[in-house]
Amino acid sequence: MMCWMRCYWKEEDTWFFFEVDAEGWVTQQVELHGPEQTPLAAASLREWQRAWDAGTLADYEKEYGLTVEPPVSEWEGVLPADAGVILALAEPLTCRFAP
Repeated sequence: MMCWMRCYWKEEDTWFFFEVDAEGWVTQQVELHGPEQTPLAAASLREWQRAWDAGTLADYEKEYGLTVEPPVSEWEGVLPADAGVILALAEPLTCRFAP
């Protein structure tokens, strides 16, 4: 089951949006910064893998950024203390975490 998560990092004034697969790997990630919500990253793991295979990874990462590498289950201590986290499973909506 796919799930979605968003985090706000107050210190950096940045929103992070993640799509996470059933194994806990981030498959898509978007980062928006500041009051204007300027995009910093809009990466897809599948597209990243295609760029890797094609030898164009540097160009892909320069344009779109990259997804978080460790699975969500290994994020202990990765998020700053002031990052508000909301986790919502697609069906049914059963999980929700917030500071």
